[in-house]
Amino acid sequence: MNANPVGRTATLTKGRRWAALAVLTASLLVITMDMTILNIALPELAGELQPTAEQQLWIIDIYSLVLAGLLVSWSAIADRWGRKRMLMLGYSIFAIASLLVLFADSAEAVIAIRGLLGVGGAMIMPNTLSLIRVIFTNGKERATALGIWAAVSGLGAAVGPLVGGLLLEYFSWHAAFLVNVPLMVGAIIAGIVFLPESRVTSPGRWDALAALLSFIGMILLVWAIKQFGKAASFVVPEAWIAVAIATLALTWFVIRCVRSDAPLLDLRLFRSRPFSAGIIAAFGTTFSMIAALLLVAQWLQLVDGATPIEAGIRMMPLAITGAIASMLAPAVSRSIGARAVLAGGLGLAAIGMLYLGVAGSDLNLAGVIIATSLIGAGTGSLAIASAMIMAGSPVEKAGNAGALEETSYEFGATLGVAILGSISALIYRFQLAVDPALRGIDNGLLAGAKESLGAAVALGEQAGAPELIERASAAFVSSLQAAGFAGGLFMLAVAVLVFVLVPKGTDVEGVEH
Repeated sequence: MNANPVGRTATLTKGRRWAALAVLTASLLVITMDMTILNIALPELAGELQPTAEQQLWIIDIYSLVLAGLLVSWSAIADRWGRKRMLMLGYSIFAIASLLVLFADSAEAVIAIRGLLGVGGAMIMPNTLSLIRVIFTNGKERATALGIWAAVSGLGAAVGPLVGGLLLEYFSWHAAFLVNVPLMVGAIIAGIVFLPESRVTSPGRWDALAALLSFIGMILLVWAIKQFGKAASFVVPEAWIAVAIATLALTWFVIRCVRSDAPLLDLRLFRSRPFSAGIIAAFGTTFSMIAALLLVAQWLQLVDGATPIEAGIRMMPLAITGAIASMLAPAVSRSIGARAVLAGGLGLAAIGMLYLGVAGSDLNLAGVIIATSLIGAGTGSLAIASAMIMAGSPVEKAGNAGALEETSYEFGATLGVAILGSISALIYRFQLAVDPALRGIDNGLLAGAKESLGAAVALGEQAGAPELIERASAAFVSSLQAAGFAGGLFMLAVAVLVFVLVPKGTDVEGVEH
């Protein structure tokens, strides 16, 4: 099976190649910004539309559920129909969905819009990676391009809250959606001009049943994990039912893919040890750090007293060091090897995570900046993970590779928040329950405080109970400490596994297919 890069991809000039990368990374920036900008807009949105607690959760969750369910199917369709076409369609859907917010006058409408954004996002994210694989046929250039891609991805997640805060200073919550429209229109115009088309010439028949199985399995699995995380308990019968159905669907999906001559998702890619190591690194990183970083953001606002915008600014060292490290990783790998850069970077990030655990009650703003800077610098090595994934896959399997990488990031984050977040929540509640300083506090007040630190601060201020706020803050720091320790140890284990798995002398810039 051979790839047919329609549009003479192999003969693109150097200027055209880097212009195409600018288009791809700019659109990625919009997508990653959109994942975090809602966190700032949600309070004002909730104040106007008055969603129920369950509706608020759906507003947050529906995007990632749809995204996870469609990544594999959309990337497989793009391989057949055309990756540029799929990207243009994704840009258009994202712009239209963002524009529809002007007509959203209910929580249900916002949920539907967020779901449509997930449809567009699933078309965009894996195809940015697959087109980079197709456009940059030179291994050295491709590694640099993927370093830039990784840097922009990290910056987008950090810039989202800042952009959201600035927009809400002057406009309504609708602006958090509408900002996407001109950016996506610009991406469509630039994409038409600079992006080449590429597709697989003989992809085989489309396996509709496999597509349905992957959609059902991934959505139910991610939904179930989120339910466990929200309940901070595994006693959630409906979630276990979803896990059972997801397991059956995904097992059937895997069997069909393994037996097929033209699988929807080619699992034989995992025969490549560098490819497998890259996927493990992507999964392990988001699993390890997302829960702790969410707790750090809360600590900055509820313990250190920062406003949402100030908290976003104080988290910027994470993005800045990550961007710098992503850009430098390919050059450093030429000196000390890709294996050392990836495993060493994960180890450095683990040190940052463990620092959060060691600091404990002595944690201050300087310590948070040090820890997040180490985490950012370490996770910048994921540019090498992307290079391993792309170099370890034939060009006709670029869509599969991109979908697997994005799925590993998404699944790792969801599972990490559910497991490590639940452990942290249990520690927070337990400490409040056994704290002797709170024995005189009203049981109803204490029960409300156990829900979250935000609830404890609000209730403590209303009831004039500063000791409740103080002790809840101490319990929260203990929960953050646990997330740091657990995440750091897991990240260290991933670093060791990656080092063992990647063959010595692996060159992500020289592997061609």
